[in-house]
Amino acid sequence: MNEDELAEHHYQSGLPGILGTIDTLLSRLEAGILGLGVILMAVNTVANVVGRFALGSSIFFSGEINRILIIMVTFAGIGYAARHGRHIRMSAIYDAFPVAGRKAIMITIALITAAAMFFLLYFSITYIISLYDRGRVLPALGLPIWWIYLWVPIGFTITGIQFLLTAVKNLREKDVYLSTAMVDGYSDTETEV
Repeated sequence: MNEDELAEHHYQSGLPGILGTIDTLLSRLEAGILGLGVILMAVNTVANVVGRFALGSSIFFSGEINRILIIMVTFAGIGYAARHGRHIRMSAIYDAFPVAGRKAIMITIALITAAAMFFLLYFSITYIISLYDRGRVLPALGLPIWWIYLWVPIGFTITGIQFLLTAVKNLREKDVYLSTAMVDGYSDTETEV
């Protein structure tokens, strides 16, 4: 394991008290969901390919399983991306500001993004309720279709909390943070324009 993998494996939040505990628990939850989802997707796909070419018959529910896992990995991944400052940034104007301006902008961005995530959380819940009311089921597995979309509000909740924690981290610390674990700046492979 390299140093970055070891640090991620033993992630400890820099936030104090209950906020740090929430941050650390969310990190472990995200890592577990992402790891399990990717492994299950790979096993399911390989088993389907082996079944199709070696046994002459595909696993009839394989596509539905991968659909569920893709939704799970996608919406667990948005929280993970937010935690590690890997979200999309348009930083040309942001980079022109001094540190105090960047800090104010980052707090504003984090709070607006958190609000957007909670807004999407609300709509994802209303969508799931509408799917529940329709009573649709997955054709092969026979599971209610609304079950597979439960990952969407979970992902929006985790991401919204992560952006709120980023705002708190920026309010408490001297440096500018892209996330609770990522200080703003450029790595060796990036150059500031």
